[in-house]
Amino acid sequence: MTAALAHFVPTAGVIGWPVAHSKSPLIHRFWLEKLGMDGDYSRFAVAGADLEQAVKALPALGFSGVNVTVPHKVAVLEHLDGLSAAARQVGAVNTIIVEAGGLKGHNTDVDGVMEALPAALLPAGAAVCLIGAGGAARAAMAAFSKRQLANVHLLVRSREKGGKLLADFAMPGQLFTLDAAAAAFQGVAAIVNATTLGMTGAAAMPAHITDAMEGAAPTTIVMDMVYAPLETALLATARQRGLTTVDGLSMLIGQAASAFALLFGRAPPRQFDRDLRQLLLA
Repeated sequence: MTAALAHFVPTAGVIGWPVAHSKSPLIHRFWLEKLGMDGDYSRFAVAGADLEQAVKALPALGFSGVNVTVPHKVAVLEHLDGLSAAARQVGAVNTIIVEAGGLKGHNTDVDGVMEALPAALLPAGAAVCLIGAGGAARAAMAAFSKRQLANVHLLVRSREKGGKLLADFAMPGQLFTLDAAAAAFQGVAAIVNATTLGMTGAAAMPAHITDAMEGAAPTTIVMDMVYAPLETALLATARQRGLTTVDGLSMLIGQAASAFALLFGRAPPRQFDRDLRQLLLA
């Protein structure tokens, strides 16, 4: 081993626009500290016009890789040298790893969805309502396919985009426009928001969608991928109606765990999850 490699400190981060809201540095630095590893993880605000330049610079800057957040998860595909099976299926990347052969894109969001909605909450053969048809929704669809769900009610702005999503994953389902939320929420085991609606700095979740939960079954699980704020209007309304909720930290920590192993070559110390959540909520 050369002296340079012996003193190599794994450096990673997250790129997005905006990115100031990201809690990923807290998560990865927490795990690095618990493991006693010498490494670093930071936020990097990268505008769309600078995406290619930023990604191509990762090897020269000594990065082991980066996470990718909105709005770059799809746009970054054309700047990579290879894709994992999950990233290829989803058609979006949330983790880039610097390898000897170039830049490889991964998608650990699928793992995050599977962890946030375990089989005990969303068993095989169940039906689900998915809000959105973007990159996060594609990760959810990949998870639903692995879980072998029976039906997907897709609540979308664009029927064309929603139809393509169902077709791409060859999953049985029905399309509903945003004004038909009440119908979309009928007969499903879970409602999952995979949009940025309700996120800090983004458009609010339309009131008629949250109001539509009044007709959801009392056993319905409501998950929101948004974690800033953690208590979204969707989750607050669900709790008021006595529904079980899954907040955005559950998926965030789940996907980060898989990403950490890729970025730093070690499994994260999940026995400290309770402490981690307290840190993220502070």
